[in-house]
Amino acid sequence: MSNEAEKREGINALGAREAYNLANVTKTKPQYGAITPKWLTKVLEFKGLETGIYRVNKVVEGDTPLDVLCSQTKKSDIIPDGYVEYETEPREYRLNSISTIINVNTAIEDVYSAPYDQVQEQLGLAIESLRERQESQLINNDDYGLLKNVPDSQRIQPRNGAPTPDDLDELITKVWKEPSFFLAHPRAIAAFERECTKRGVPPITVNIAGGTFLAWRGIPIIPTDKLLVDGLKNPKSQSGKTNILLIRTGEAKRGVIGLFQAGLKNEHSRGLSVRFRGIDDKGVASYLLSLYCSAAILADDAIAVLEDVEVGEYYDYD
Repeated sequence: MSNEAEKREGINALGAREAYNLANVTKTKPQYGAITPKWLTKVLEFKGLETGIYRVNKVVEGDTPLDVLCSQTKKSDIIPDGYVEYETEPREYRLNSISTIINVNTAIEDVYSAPYDQVQEQLGLAIESLRERQESQLINNDDYGLLKNVPDSQRIQPRNGAPTPDDLDELITKVWKEPSFFLAHPRAIAAFERECTKRGVPPITVNIAGGTFLAWRGIPIIPTDKLLVDGLKNPKSQSGKTNILLIRTGEAKRGVIGLFQAGLKNEHSRGLSVRFRGIDDKGVASYLLSLYCSAAILADDAIAVLEDVEVGEYYDYD
């Protein structure tokens, strides 16, 4: 019986709607569907910078950097002399800044911060947004993004559109010196799995960085939605094209590394600072969040890409 009906019959009873406002219901933290695991930033080796600039010095490449003598009789042979020539204008990588400002009314913070601290929740969601943008920039930035900086000699096309085991094997020939991981959109990984199923060679799984991943030839395939399909994270069409990267990471391996600013003032986490900007006349507290990042490819053979991979190939099985 509704409250209105009860009042008409002379009954003055507490209704469900009024009681709900006083109930101590179980609540969750704010749920943000756009947050992803951001595996790339976990498996990519990072290096902290002191000045915000990272210069990649390279040797002028040849068959060998320096002639040497291999002889059993030194006295009768002349030892070649010379020096290893360096590139005179090495590339310098500068950190990119990703920033945002969070504003929280202090009255809201005072009154509504139980059971969850409103400021910390807002800052946490903002940090997740910055980290999402960081991963996207590491892959797609016009200056230092990995896709934009793959050398032409390290770019290959799939044989038949869909990503096959043969195509990933070809990628491995391009990054054969200790390859670390493949990087692909989840749709591309699913397309590769279908090709493996068709051939009867299902990939194994491996555990790294706290996650379980498919692997090919022992190399993990890391998922990310920042390697877009037809320019979109979540394409609606069943078909579409994307790219698959193979990366060797680590400065000691002359691989791909992420860069961040070390020793930031008000440092919250790697390359990220959170600064309190003060409270204005209306009682609004303001926080500035700044994330500094970039990436560097130390050698041409540290990265390769399988381009224009078709993700919409499906098969019927008996």
